[in-house]
Amino acid sequence: MESPDKLDFGKYAKILMERMFDVRLPDYDAAMERRMLKTHLQHQSLQQLTSAMFHHLSSVLSSTSGTTWREDGLLHFSYGVMLRSGYLTLFGSESAQDREDDLRHSLNVYDQFRKVDRLLMKSARGQLSSVEKKELNSVKEKLWELLDPDRLCRKPSRSKWLESYQRHLQELGVTMTMQRRALLLQLWATQGNSGPAAFWLLLFLLKDPKAMAAVRAELENLLRGHDMRYMISQETLDCAIVLNSALEESLRLTAAPFVTREVLAELSLKLADGRQYTLRRGDRLCLFPYVSPQMDPEIHQEPQMFQYDRFLNVDSSEKIDFFKAGRRLKHISMPWGAGRNICIGRFHAINSIKLFVWLMILNFEFELKNPQETLPEFDRSRYGFGVIQPVGDVFFRYRRRYEQISI
Repeated sequence: MESPDKLDFGKYAKILMERMFDVRLPDYDAAMERRMLKTHLQHQSLQQLTSAMFHHLSSVLSSTSGTTWREDGLLHFSYGVMLRSGYLTLFGSESAQDREDDLRHSLNVYDQFRKVDRLLMKSARGQLSSVEKKELNSVKEKLWELLDPDRLCRKPSRSKWLESYQRHLQELGVTMTMQRRALLLQLWATQGNSGPAAFWLLLFLLKDPKAMAAVRAELENLLRGHDMRYMISQETLDCAIVLNSALEESLRLTAAPFVTREVLAELSLKLADGRQYTLRRGDRLCLFPYVSPQMDPEIHQEPQMFQYDRFLNVDSSEKIDFFKAGRRLKHISMPWGAGRNICIGRFHAINSIKLFVWLMILNFEFELKNPQETLPEFDRSRYGFGVIQPVGDVFFRYRRRYEQISI
């Protein structure tokens, strides 16, 4: 159905770019930009990103020293570790020698980013008060300074993705002011969902001892005889079918993006139940996969429940066949969007979340402060923009192991 001649995402993307990040790019071509950046987030580039992410995750997590029990919010902890590590992976280190510089700088970026993140949904919907607008602009200015293009160009180990994007902005003739704004947009686009996704996955595993035991057993089996100090191969990550299923199930329950397209020419839209609609030029089409297929009881039995093995067959192989009304479905969950505009960074995000969970299991003991506490409510204002965040945080206890778990 998704013909580029009849349905387009670019116009709506431009509206959100300006409304949320004050970004206006000359001759902006979303499809061309995606093609250009995709080469640096997938295929051969993926292993380099995964290796760098493993290094930075290990570094950020190792800064939590000592074996004394600590308490923190699980969202605050997960989001902080993921964003700081992801930022250093894509935007580069502060110093080739001093790890402490990286830790201090990435923490500052995370603290400022979270202040922006809390106001972005209101900004997207034009609901900011005058006080909130002033607050948001003030924090944005701090992040624009941290993301200064000249500063980023001098960073060691910055990614090919960043080099390519900065070169792209320069070729478009974008001013330095607008480049800073575009780089903040990219920080949100690349890092805004991985942290909340890691939070939900860890929370579901902590609430389900059977699921945690299955993930831990798979980890021990896959890594037996391997030295985790350096890297986990892509092959090993791909073979983690239990963790894959648990992650896919967590995303099914918590990822709620809108799939939005502008109608460029009249077209007929036929639904699976036989109903048919005529869409006019200038209409805006919005699909909400969270309702169906993700929470459809005809597709997923007890859709409100976390079932870590929902995407596994009885022989523990990956389950791909799901049906509704006797028909095999092409889409059973759409956390990354769909069609030509599906998230190009999804493979890097999946690898990063898996690495985070595994490193937590290997290096930490952790438990919920109140295991009987119910799951937090969704912040419904975030419907449409990816992984939903909770209204409040969930507190947990953690401490480093005396030594890494033996594999």
